[in-house]
Amino acid sequence: MKYFRVGIAVWGCLWLFTPTNVCAQLSEKQRFEIAKNLDVYNALFNELNLFYVDSLEVEKLIQQDIAYLLQQLDPYTEYIPEEDLSDFQFLTTGEYGGIGSIISKSDNKIIIAEPYKGMPAALAGLIPGDEILAINGESMEGKNTAYVSEQLKGQPNTKLQLKIQRRGEKKPRELTLERKRIQIDPVTYYGVLEDGIGYIYLSGFTTHSAQSVKTALLDLTQNRHIRALVFDVRDNGGGVVEDCLEILNYFLPKGELLLSMRGKVRQMDRTYRATQEPIEPTLPIVVLVNGRSASASEILSGAIQDLDRGVIVGSRTYGKGLVQSTRSLPYDGKLKLTTSKYYIPSGRSIQAIDYASRDEYGRVSAIPDSLTTEYYTNRKRPVRNGGGILPDLAVEDEQIPTLVCYIEANNLFFDFVIQWRANHPTISEPSKFVLEDAVYNEFKAFVQSKDFTYDRQSEKILENLKKTMEFEGYYQTASTEFNALEAKLKPDLNHDFELHKSTISNYLTMQILKQYYYNDGALVYALRKDPAVKKSLEILKDKSLYESILGSTIKEVINE
Repeated sequence: MKYFRVGIAVWGCLWLFTPTNVCAQLSEKQRFEIAKNLDVYNALFNELNLFYVDSLEVEKLIQQDIAYLLQQLDPYTEYIPEEDLSDFQFLTTGEYGGIGSIISKSDNKIIIAEPYKGMPAALAGLIPGDEILAINGESMEGKNTAYVSEQLKGQPNTKLQLKIQRRGEKKPRELTLERKRIQIDPVTYYGVLEDGIGYIYLSGFTTHSAQSVKTALLDLTQNRHIRALVFDVRDNGGGVVEDCLEILNYFLPKGELLLSMRGKVRQMDRTYRATQEPIEPTLPIVVLVNGRSASASEILSGAIQDLDRGVIVGSRTYGKGLVQSTRSLPYDGKLKLTTSKYYIPSGRSIQAIDYASRDEYGRVSAIPDSLTTEYYTNRKRPVRNGGGILPDLAVEDEQIPTLVCYIEANNLFFDFVIQWRANHPTISEPSKFVLEDAVYNEFKAFVQSKDFTYDRQSEKILENLKKTMEFEGYYQTASTEFNALEAKLKPDLNHDFELHKSTISNYLTMQILKQYYYNDGALVYALRKDPAVKKSLEILKDKSLYESILGSTIKEVINE
């Protein structure tokens, strides 16, 4: 499912409710060292500001100092100034006031890249590719995306005037939109795949994730009568721990150990157990993961694995076993800092990188498998700590051809569909849509018309080999054969479009469906071809296979 990603960022495992009455104990020596060095820094900066030959950008320099300081710790500890708090709150809540769209810059124009389904932008008829000319009478020419985004945001129920230019139309359109409270649903899609097997795709853990999953789960079990569930957290970079634990509570018995957290401040150490009776204690489950499943996704999949509650399918997860909390700072800033390591029910940590152990150059490295320790699930299946969650059954992501990466990087899939859509106002629904060869050839001609160039990795490797052969004196004796091979490896767009037709067609189809039917429409198509989903269906349809993976008899499974 590599060609479908809903916004991936490993932004942390965030604990929202941090005790305010906890105080770490510092020795007298530590207090003195802190005070001494802050005095030195303050005096040094004052001297620079007074006497340095050029004027100093004080705030910028200090912000850079803070960023550098925190970078020496880990990638997840960061200072959030007041002006960035709204973005941080959006990450944790999935909410903001605005029109509900993603914007981007293309050819020095600010365009609508993706309107969210059911939000003001989509309801007003905005589509991908619409250029934003003006907001409330102010021209957006020359403005950056951050500025335009701020103009689009605002208090819910306030109105704004938007002037846009649609491709293929001569005259601009003028629209009046009303801002709303935009809440991004973390459950991008849920439905029934086949044979009574349900599916939920969770894109992130926000403060509304547990409720969204509960709504989907109850609909699937009570109204659609599913007999098993595929729970997909691929490309899910984590988020709010509380919601992750609540989701686990839907499937695990009351009182079951879910998570432990331990840090330097012992008063903040916590053990968390399921606090309520589960909604579905025996529903067979497959959890899908990949290398971009991180943090809270790993807590969820790790607990399911350690407690033998379901089967984990996919590829090794990211390996983030650290928990962040927030602390208030002066002038309404926040410090998001790593305060704990978490341990899933077997007692293992899945943290892949030891940030406390750096080499002489300050570099960190992953913990090698040889240094990891074996732990055991409830049913005595061996699992290991460090390096993320290893799936019970491995299904690796598809390797993306170099040509496809270059096409994607140049936004050619997106640009073609915008142009193509002008002549095709409607298409078949996602479950029935088939990309015709004529459309594929039209796309190939579109790419060729853009003077598109790309480098093959094999060509680059061959060039490096040539330099090595010349250095070692072997090139002259093999130059004829080498030149013949070099000629064969020259990029040939027609050849590569034929060679990678299946992958290119998938990417193009996904972009078409996304522009017509939003993310959930694109996902419906992706599931039809997803090897990990196919493997999940195979497991959930086969009673003996499901039981054998978990190492013991399961009370309720799908009948063959």
